[in-house]
Amino acid sequence: MAFFRKLLAVLVVAAIGAAGYLYFRADRAPAPDQTEPSASEGVPVTIAKAQRKTVPIVLRAIGNVQAYSTVAVKSRVDGQIFDAGFKEGQMVHKGDLLFTIDPRPFDAAVRQAEAALARDKAQLEGAQLDLTRYSQLAKSGFAAQQKYEESKTAVESLDATVKADQAAIETAKLNQSYASIRSPIDGRTGSVLIHPGNLVKANDTNALVVINQVKPIYVSFSIPEQYLTEISQRTAPSPLEVEARLGDEGEQPMIGQLTFVNNAVDTTTGTIMLKATFANDDERLVPGAFVHVTVILKTLENALVVPTPAIQVGQSGNYVYVVGSDDTAQQHPVGGLIDLGNETVVTSGLNDGDRIVTDGQLRLRPGIRVAPKQAAAPAAEPAS
Repeated sequence: MAFFRKLLAVLVVAAIGAAGYLYFRADRAPAPDQTEPSASEGVPVTIAKAQRKTVPIVLRAIGNVQAYSTVAVKSRVDGQIFDAGFKEGQMVHKGDLLFTIDPRPFDAAVRQAEAALARDKAQLEGAQLDLTRYSQLAKSGFAAQQKYEESKTAVESLDATVKADQAAIETAKLNQSYASIRSPIDGRTGSVLIHPGNLVKANDTNALVVINQVKPIYVSFSIPEQYLTEISQRTAPSPLEVEARLGDEGEQPMIGQLTFVNNAVDTTTGTIMLKATFANDDERLVPGAFVHVTVILKTLENALVVPTPAIQVGQSGNYVYVVGSDDTAQQHPVGGLIDLGNETVVTSGLNDGDRIVTDGQLRLRPGIRVAPKQAAAPAAEPAS
């Protein structure tokens, strides 16, 4: 009896184990839609044709708008500001009146200098008459030679005094003109930093107002140093054309010219700073704004172009899957790649019209049969 009970227990355990095994296999069986395609069906992939076209090679960067010139207007004399002859943010021209400083002290200084000149001129005339008399008397022996020399010295001294008075008048009139502070450049004014009624000092650290020249205007940007040689060669015959957009790629770009290349590479970033000049007649560019900059380096004629997703990276380098006439995929190494964004220029490894795989490469291996589907043509973008 004990033997039969043991046998029954073993049979129960075996039955439970068999049921668990069957459940395990059934739970992990592949779903009908996950099975590998048959050799006759092929691996579904998306393909496109390599084609030749004319493509521009450009550089893209983020630029910063800078004023063509900036002037911090300061007073050159001490005094009290009477009036401001402009409104904040106004466009002013060179020579326009900006501030008026109390002119009365300067007017008085001019009159004082003129009076001193008149006095010293009168004394000079008297000394010249004395010199003439003593000169004649000394020749006749009726006056001492010393008296003649003293008269001559007095004339020379007063003559120097008159010249000093004339210089003092010029200085007083110059200070008088500084009482009217005028714009040194054409540009747009900022906020008034010192308002009328305040006292100012000559060449104080605080400016009265800051003026930015915005027509023309600079856009500063940096590019990798490896493009420096090509840019230098391209700018030799004529300046490079530079495009700038404030934001939306659909807007009309502003066209300028490359006018400055810095004389040193930034060793921390490996880039070099450039500046382009824009006319900015519509004043769309404002100092401090960031813009998208595009520099057209050159145009490639008859270049072989493929969609960028077709390019794969392997241990031996870059390659693509080419689909033959029998719908089998083969790996082709490619070289001389130039990234154009959605498209890539290939200079070796492909021929015009080759069918290449753009999607589905993960399931491919050399010689496998594929079920190709034509891809939509991508929109080309200039190189970054």
